[in-house]
Amino acid sequence: MGRKRRLSWAVLVDGRSIWTRNACPKVSQYGESLRRFQGVEHRRWDPTRSKLGAALARARHTQYDLLPDEGSTCLYLGAGHGTSLSHIHDQVCGTDNQLAGRIIAVDLSPRCLRDLIHMAKIRPGLVPILGDARKFSTWGVMVSTKVDWLFQDVSQAGQAEIFIDAANRFLKPGGKGLLSLKAASERWSGEGERVVFEGVAQQLLDAGFTIEEQINLHGLEDNHCLFYITN
Repeated sequence: MGRKRRLSWAVLVDGRSIWTRNACPKVSQYGESLRRFQGVEHRRWDPTRSKLGAALARARHTQYDLLPDEGSTCLYLGAGHGTSLSHIHDQVCGTDNQLAGRIIAVDLSPRCLRDLIHMAKIRPGLVPILGDARKFSTWGVMVSTKVDWLFQDVSQAGQAEIFIDAANRFLKPGGKGLLSLKAASERWSGEGERVVFEGVAQQLLDAGFTIEEQINLHGLEDNHCLFYITN
């Protein structure tokens, strides 16, 4: 048996596996395994299908800090089909949103939005929005207060610029920001991904953010790096 330790009230590490306390008992969101720990059902968080899960598995210094706090307000840009989002909901909202958390999930794909709307029916506290991460003017009104935690995972060129603008607009002072950067989505000029990551790190520093950790996701999410910043 692996050594068990808790990253938070809802997130448990058992050996190399990460589990979240299931806010929707008996429901497997994307085919993940369900298992009981001390009589409480948890869902396995697959790090090969989640950038945040991969970052939790790869982080050396900030594993306990990457997650949003329970009951917090979160903004997720590029929410996709909701794999990572469902685990964040376990942490932030809990069953029937007993923790009064709020997760605003923005995605450009109507197909993804349908999945998110379906998820929101059984996971109160989740607010799906159809929108382009760049175009705050079309959906920003839905973010009525500054957020505690911002996560971005969009496959568009200029990922750092989108993130910096979003953090300046929506992230509370002292809030946590996580940028999942895909090197291949950046404008390619012949450099390797290391040069791309170094350039983005400098952009974040120049924008006034503190990089708490730069986490290479190689082996779980190749060509990706996650930047954890505070403002």
